[in-house]
Amino acid sequence: MFACAFESRAQAVDVRLVTDEAEAVLAVLAKKKANEPITQADWTRVFSSEGYTRLKKREHSMQRQFEDAEFQKFVLSDDLGQRAAALEETVARWKRADVTRSAGLALAYLPAGARIRAKIYPVIKPRENSFVFEVTTDPAIFLYLDPAVTQKKFENTLAHELHHIGYGTSCPTAETSAAIAKLPEPAQITLRWISAFGEGFAMLAAAGGPTVHPHDVSQPEERARWDRDMKNFNADLKKVEDFLVRVLEGKIAGDAMQKEGFAFFGVQGPWYTVGWRMVTLIEETYGRKKLIEVMCDQRLLLKTYNEAAAAYNRNAKEPLATWSDSVVNLK
Repeated sequence: MFACAFESRAQAVDVRLVTDEAEAVLAVLAKKKANEPITQADWTRVFSSEGYTRLKKREHSMQRQFEDAEFQKFVLSDDLGQRAAALEETVARWKRADVTRSAGLALAYLPAGARIRAKIYPVIKPRENSFVFEVTTDPAIFLYLDPAVTQKKFENTLAHELHHIGYGTSCPTAETSAAIAKLPEPAQITLRWISAFGEGFAMLAAAGGPTVHPHDVSQPEERARWDRDMKNFNADLKKVEDFLVRVLEGKIAGDAMQKEGFAFFGVQGPWYTVGWRMVTLIEETYGRKKLIEVMCDQRLLLKTYNEAAAAYNRNAKEPLATWSDSVVNLK
């Protein structure tokens, strides 16, 4: 296990990079390549690693199949064996990442007094997804070990996920939560969906500010996709608005609501793109302090964006879409 911890802003950060699962899998792959016997001790090292045991716990919490025998087959597959050298190099490269800088970027977009505590697990696994887990108890970030991800991109992704961790433990305030709890249930559900714009907020934090392209360190095709999707901002805002109105009016619920709402995540769908445009405009118009305030109270986000957009649109050749009163003034 490789770990690093550091102090920042009055001991506000404790971040540890845990690579034991990846290194245990790589040890098995090295033996396989050398035609050496793979022992029970080798598999015990994999299955008892902190990264593996927490990954298994997370998958089971999602009602997904994730068993040792199936994972063993995955590790011994020819496809993974062919990628062993690239995976080993990626582990070494990610361990050189500037975790301090990533945490600092995240912390800069969190309220005073916020703390970031997390374990980061670069893992070799069948599914190519990355995610956070147990944010309020033992915060973890699982990152799919991808050789195509450069060190700088890894640091950017890490800042994004660390922002989610810090946001989840510092926002909203107890007072705000109590006020939201008094709203009718449809309004509360709608606000939970509005909080998904936190993806755009995390994009802004990871970039380091509104003047930096959110895919500054990404592959060209990722940047091109983002730029293409941003051209659909006005239409996408209205698509999300239609969804939120139907949630608020009780016209969509249950599995249908979950399916439609989660579709806006996509690769980096409207929760990211529309969210990013809104939060950058708010920061450019009112400053970062105001942005953090409205992001920690989702009741204020759409209203504040509308006010910023109204000022922007007075001189804009291409005016920005705004939110209807029905979702701005939740009751």
